[in-house]
Order: sequence, then C-alpha cells, then structure tokens
Amino acid sequence: MGPGCIRENSKLFSRLGSKAIIVTGSRSSKLNGSEQDVRAALECEGIPYVVFDRVETNPSVQNVRDAAETARREGADFVVGVGGGSPLDAAKAVAILAVNNISDEELFSGVFPSKPLPVAAAPTTAGTGSEVTQYSILTYYAIESKKSVASEEIIPQLAFLDARYTETLPVHITVNTALDALSHAVEGFMSVKSTELSDFFAAEVMKILGQCLPCLTDVSRIDFGLRERLLYASMLAGIVITHTGTTAVHALGYQLTYFRHIDHGRANGLLLYEFLKFLSTDFGGRVGAALDYMGMRNLEEFGDLLNTLLGPKEDIAEEEISKFSSMAADARQIPFTIKAPGFEDIRAMFSRSFSR
Repeated sequence: MGPGCIRENSKLFSRLGSKAIIVTGSRSSKLNGSEQDVRAALECEGIPYVVFDRVETNPSVQNVRDAAETARREGADFVVGVGGGSPLDAAKAVAILAVNNISDEELFSGVFPSKPLPVAAAPTTAGTGSEVTQYSILTYYAIESKKSVASEEIIPQLAFLDARYTETLPVHITVNTALDALSHAVEGFMSVKSTELSDFFAAEVMKILGQCLPCLTDVSRIDFGLRERLLYASMLAGIVITHTGTTAVHALGYQLTYFRHIDHGRANGLLLYEFLKFLSTDFGGRVGAALDYMGMRNLEEFGDLLNTLLGPKEDIAEEEISKFSSMAADARQIPFTIKAPGFEDIRAMFSRSFSR
C-alpha cells in the first residue's frame, strides 16, 4: 500500500507466472495512471502481457468469457485486474474460465476441474474490497440479476493499494463506493456468520468511515489523506465479507442495479437506514453498537447523513417494488441476516427507502 507501490514491488509479479493478461475497463485506468503503472512494472521484469480493456460496468458472464478467450489465445498464465469492482471481479472470473471449459452453472458452483490462474489486483475505487475477497459478482441475464462466484481459489495473491488512482474520481462515485464499503462492514456485523474476528474488522471500518463520510459532503475536505483512509477501509471491509458474506441489503440492492441501473454502492446506501431500522426492534444493542462505532448519536442522525450524501432519490413505482421484493425474498443472502426479513418486510424496506 502507498504511492507508487506497483512499480516499487514489480518483482512480485514474477512469482505469479511468465505472461500476464491485464483485465480492465476502457477508460478510467488509462486516465488515472494505474494501467500504465502495471504495464511499466511488467516491462521492468521482462514479463510479456496482453490487455483486455473491454470490461463492462457490472460485467456479464459473456463479457468475462470473451476476456478468458483472449487469455487462452495469448497463452497468459496469470491475471492482473486493474480498476473498480467490475474489472477486479471480471479478472477473477477470467482466471477461472481461462483454464476451465465449463457451463455457466458450473462457473457459479465454485468448484472447478482445473485450478484458476493466479490473480493480482489493483483497485482504483475505494468500495468493493474485491482485491481481498473470494467473490466475483457477475450480471447473469438468465436470472435477471447479479450472481456471485465464490471460491477461495480466486482470492488475489497480490493486492496493490495506491490511493493516487482514486484522486480522479468524481465526488458522487467517491460517495457511492464509500457507502459500498460501509455496507460490507454493517452487513458483516449483522450477519449470522459474524465472528469476533470479522466484528473486529467491521468495527474498524465503521470507525474510519464514520469519520470520513461527513467530509464527503464538502469537496474542499476531500484530500489525499482522506482517500487513503477510504481505500484502507474498503480493503478491511472486503476482509469482513470474506468471512461473513453479505445479507439483505445486497439482496435488495441487486434488483435496483439490474433493473434501474442504480450504481451498486448507491443502491446499498439507499437501503441501509431502513435495514438497520428493521433490525433495531429485535437487535437494538447490535444496531446501537454499530452506530456508536460510526460516531452517530442515533439512527436518525445516520439517516440524515445518508440523505445528505445521496441527494434526491429515484422514483420507484409500486409495481416495481412488488417485483423487486418478490425476487429479493428468494435471494440466498436473506437467511444470513441476523433477523431474516420476509416478503412484506422487504417490500416495506424498499418502499420506505424511497419515501423518506
């Protein structure tokens, strides 16, 4: 972690293989210098590489299959993901598909005939924590939603955290990604799979973001030091969900992203207040602890901060809420919530999130 960490640690790439495929998007990694730094590091070590820079926002299964075909054709034996959550998740799926000729169902099973290629990750947003997780989240048109591949074999072997790459992000993306990281910490803290270890990391994330989020309401307060703290918190939040997975917030948020094209982090942020309010009736102590870590006096103060950060909310029709609620109620993340919401609970969370 730190400015210039990719070039300074170029020798580490040699441990992964002899030819790389850089998996990234078409624009941002070129503008922020991250792709160039990876290229320079590989060239410094004499490692040939090919670039696949057509990763979509919320990449589809077909998108990562196209990238995997490039990896096979070019003989790449390790993958470098460069970018936000979409390129990093895509890179992990490419690592699987480059060496496994499998169906979509087999891909999502998380069990593969051949060991995936090694992965290195260079995040350029401070939100997903994908650089330290076993998840690859893909758009899966067959179910009209997102679906995750989960396997410890795709946890990146190297992660390079350089906050310089986040300095070109507009404020709204900085906010959305920070809320994504906060959602990971809060959901992990409210998961039936939480442990003392995951709670330790979740608490640290909530403390850091509780201090950082109010600064995002004033552009003049967004400096490099703040961006480094956001990136560090995002990584820690990734560790949280590596242990706990996600819960109802992600189950609901995926519908907003797939059908309404609402940014993933924003979707989660829109739902967080009502999620905690729902849990507070039976788990008031747990919710209170989370608010204390964030430095919030009460749930209403937290809701007011979210409203300020998110700005005007989208209009969601009643028929959409019914459809989204029905789909979310069957999501695998629901039972992992410490108080699993039913259909009516989910419908109420959706409705109130857009009316508050």
